[in-house]
Amino acid sequence: MRMIEKIRQYFKKKNLSARNNRKKVGIILFATSIGLFFLFVARLSYIVVVGDVAGESLETQTKNLYQGSEVVKAKRGTIYDRNGEAIAEDATSYSLYAVLSKAYTNGDEKLYAEEKNFDKLAEIISDAVGDVDKKETLKVLKEGAQENQYQVDIPNAKSISLQQREKIENAMNEQNVAGLYFTEHPSRIYPNGVFSSHFIGYADVQNDEETDQESLVGRMGIEEDYNDILKGKDGKIIYQKDNYQNPLPGTVAESQSAVDGKDIYTTLDNRLQSYLETLMDQAWKDIDAQDLTAVLMDAKSGEIVSMSQRPTFNPETKKGINDDDFVWSNLFVEDNYEPGSTMKTMTVASAIDNGAFDPEETYKPGETKLADATIRDWDYERGSKPSLTMRQALSWSSNVGMVKLEQRMKDSWQRSLQEFGFGRSTHSGLSGEKSGTLPEDNVVSHAMTAFGQAIGVTQFQMLQAFSSISNDGAMLKPQVIDKIVDETNDDEIVNQPEVVGHPISEKAAKDVRKYMRDTVESEEYGTAYDQYKVPNEHVSAKTGTAQISQDGSYLQGDYLYSVVLMTPSEDPQYVMYLTMNQPEQEDTEVLPSIANPLLERAMDLNEVDESEDNQETSSERVRVEDYRNLEADAAASDVQKKGLTPVVIGDGNKVVQQSVDNGERLMSSEKLLLLTNDKTPMMPDVSGWSKADLVKLGDLLDVDVSFEGEGYCVEQSVEPYAEISDNKLHFDLEED
Repeated sequence: MRMIEKIRQYFKKKNLSARNNRKKVGIILFATSIGLFFLFVARLSYIVVVGDVAGESLETQTKNLYQGSEVVKAKRGTIYDRNGEAIAEDATSYSLYAVLSKAYTNGDEKLYAEEKNFDKLAEIISDAVGDVDKKETLKVLKEGAQENQYQVDIPNAKSISLQQREKIENAMNEQNVAGLYFTEHPSRIYPNGVFSSHFIGYADVQNDEETDQESLVGRMGIEEDYNDILKGKDGKIIYQKDNYQNPLPGTVAESQSAVDGKDIYTTLDNRLQSYLETLMDQAWKDIDAQDLTAVLMDAKSGEIVSMSQRPTFNPETKKGINDDDFVWSNLFVEDNYEPGSTMKTMTVASAIDNGAFDPEETYKPGETKLADATIRDWDYERGSKPSLTMRQALSWSSNVGMVKLEQRMKDSWQRSLQEFGFGRSTHSGLSGEKSGTLPEDNVVSHAMTAFGQAIGVTQFQMLQAFSSISNDGAMLKPQVIDKIVDETNDDEIVNQPEVVGHPISEKAAKDVRKYMRDTVESEEYGTAYDQYKVPNEHVSAKTGTAQISQDGSYLQGDYLYSVVLMTPSEDPQYVMYLTMNQPEQEDTEVLPSIANPLLERAMDLNEVDESEDNQETSSERVRVEDYRNLEADAAASDVQKKGLTPVVIGDGNKVVQQSVDNGERLMSSEKLLLLTNDKTPMMPDVSGWSKADLVKLGDLLDVDVSFEGEGYCVEQSVEPYAEISDNKLHFDLEED
């Protein structure tokens, strides 16, 4: 008790009653509140005056809250052939993903992929997209569910077409399952499929990490080489948002227009290129070789009108790229090889100009010794000709005869090689182009170049050198780009034929072309007698069989077979060059099976173009007029008179839109689609239409189009002359 009393006395002495304590606490709280109030006022005043919190601008944050932006995608430029047929143009593709989160619902409706439906979903995907494996899809779905992932991407389902998407969606509706969704991506469509694919290349989608925007980027060919020209520049729209972050109509605060990419017109001719691809497919099936190439050049301009190699790939489906034998290189500019006997045409031409060639001079062929080397003719083992003239040395492809000519020319032949453009790039504008290699500085190597060995060349270098023979001494640079068109600024850059030298005289060129005719016309002294023919025309030809150098020595039994052709011999319109590398066995019918029909068609088309010229019609294209607001019948009649094929869509009385704009040009007989003011237009009969024409139809009607197969239309989703009430059209295609 004594201790308790002491404590009571202590509190009484200190006046520590409950009432006094409450009073003191109240004073402290009041003082604190006043201090905080003035601190808050000071801070608020600072924020109002300075407009900054923790280094963040309030004005910027407010704009971010109530101001949104949207990227306006620039259209990638279209790649055309010389006649305005699209080779590569923009489209849309989709990637597929599955939502696994059970929180993804709409009331009682389950929008996620349920585990009990995984098998059905995997089956639906594999049925619609051939590249997707059902087992792999099931594995991804199950692992995602076990790991409680919100969603998973479906492997190998990154480039789904509109038709495949619709097939998946329809199957899900029929089986009453959910959970699969699509992301839209920019894509590139290649209507012609395999079409000089190594030259054109392809574009793929790339994601920019900074902007999180997808864009098309060239990965190969001119899609890559001219990517900066094709890609354009994206624009931007800035608008106001409401409290729910939705755009407010009519509140665009700032707009920066997109600048579309420039269009590229190549020198390829769709009529010849498509035919060449068909011929190459047939030939490739019949041989077992490392590679096969064919190129056709306009002898008057140096323009490459068709160019193809095997193996190849489809730039749209990417079929062929993953094959074991696939070659990434464009063999026409990136392959450095020894050309063989086709080089003898240049040797003879130079010898004529150097006074070292007498066509009637005879010599004994077979073999000849030079320093420490023995040079033999190709027929040495079976028994060479007893004698040959120098003219026959070319058509019979005698190495000995060429060495004799080279020895007479000495240093002038080595200068001629450089004048022909060997040892330096043709500057084609294509990436990876090699410059070739000149021979080593010794007498044997110099002599071997006279028959196309011991020197490295590219096919474009050979074409450039051949052009001096076909073009009466004027050497033309091979051209692959016709023009670059900037639609935005109404400007275009047109490439003109470029003479890059005069390595030989006009007389030498004409004489060599005359001697080359013996290769196919001389029964006894022509290495390709009666093999290469163009109806009603003479053909100048030179064959080649080159040994293949590897690691400093020549392979035994492996050869590069080639031929150069010029027609008509008297005044060539075309130069064609073909190579067949290391076939299992020599087949003398393979190269003629490509060259003969292509040259025949080229000459036929050349006649047609000249005929149109004589009728005062553009030899290239027919200019399209503006038919909008004209009566449909009158417009169709005028289109017909101009040599085009009118296709009137709908029963309206006036034209409101056309598939090709005023001022553009079309090939004679090409379709011009005229849309009338009919509220519900009728579907035309599109049997036999090309994929390019069907794409134009979709653009004109503002509907999505999808395709199955390649080639020309054999079936359409909307029957002919039925009303087009849907915003989607599907076409089945087959090769002609």
